[in-house]
Amino acid sequence: MSSCTETASTRQTLGLLFLHALPLDGSMWAAQAHLLPGSTYAPTLYPFGDRIETWAEAALALVRQDRFIAVGCSVGGSCALELAALAPERIAALVLIGTKARHWPDPALQGRVLRTLRAEGLEAAWEAFWAPLFSAAADGKAIAEGRRITLRQSLRDVARGVTAFHTRPTRDRVLPAFPCPVAVVTGANDIAPGLKVSRMQAESAPRGRLYVVPDCGHYVPLEQPDHLNAILREVIAACGAPIVAA
Repeated sequence: MSSCTETASTRQTLGLLFLHALPLDGSMWAAQAHLLPGSTYAPTLYPFGDRIETWAEAALALVRQDRFIAVGCSVGGSCALELAALAPERIAALVLIGTKARHWPDPALQGRVLRTLRAEGLEAAWEAFWAPLFSAAADGKAIAEGRRITLRQSLRDVARGVTAFHTRPTRDRVLPAFPCPVAVVTGANDIAPGLKVSRMQAESAPRGRLYVVPDCGHYVPLEQPDHLNAILREVIAACGAPIVAA
């Protein structure tokens, strides 16, 4: 089990690992990259295969610091939970955005997404499955940025991400056993997983806290970056690391 006691040494070696949502890539975290300069990682996960387990192993290998904060959105949050199962001693805190720890396989939905990708293309899949996850209140620029990032991915990579998401193990037992801070973040208008599930997850963690972002859907880093940055500054400060205020 990991310890949350920070020493002078660990403060100097704290990392910040960002794990992206489908069907985006590591660039979705552009507005957060400045918060811990020189110690931040935002990999694109698709090259690591089509399993959450291999994503977590590869992401863990990237981080040079002794301990780090894992921040994940959607399937990226699932990857963060996998990291907490794989190497809890290295995780200083978890930030789970639009993440569902318990997984019930839905092969019908997985098949529908993959068939749409292959038969109709990435743009059709974006419009059918991912654009609707933005809040109706979202700025058009945020939606356009999500679409831009999506359309530069390859079909093969997004299909890998879909497979990783739908075949991931359930990790609802991770949070009750995780002793360090857990920030569960949900857009007030997010339908996946939504407020009820997010609240239950925050309450299940010994040091869990729920953050509800107003006028926001699933993609908090794109829709409400300033609000998310304020949350992340709190988490970074709680872990004893210096932060950049603006």
